[in-house]
Amino acid sequence: MAGLNKVMLIGNVGKDPEMRYTANGSAVTTFSLACNRTFTGADGERREETDWFEVVTWTKLAELCSQFLQKGRQAYVEGRLHTRSWEGQDGQKRYKTEVVAQTVLFLGSGPGGAAARIESFDDAAAAGAAGHVDPDDLPFE
Repeated sequence: MAGLNKVMLIGNVGKDPEMRYTANGSAVTTFSLACNRTFTGADGERREETDWFEVVTWTKLAELCSQFLQKGRQAYVEGRLHTRSWEGQDGQKRYKTEVVAQTVLFLGSGPGGAAARIESFDDAAAAGAAGHVDPDDLPFE
């Protein structure tokens, strides 16, 4: 039987995305996403809690996230959880769990205050696409 690993988040970008390229030339962009949750505590007071997630995007999706996301911007992220491990300089094994995004929707205002909203960009489809995504072809409201 197949398993299921799916994550859907809506939150605010915690810092400007960082884009780099792998040795084979693939774009990878990482950013943090803060998701707030409001709840009533046992004492009856309303509280807010923030969960932070590290998001990784690849190829064309990475390029678009680097271009259109910025600190404070709201985004919807859909993907899967992935835990990677490595050995630190001190010899200890380290672990990091990240969200590998497959779809990102840019919500709210974009650069310059324009209400730029990309309805959906599926990285799996982009990975096989040979064409270039022209920013003029993106839907803006």
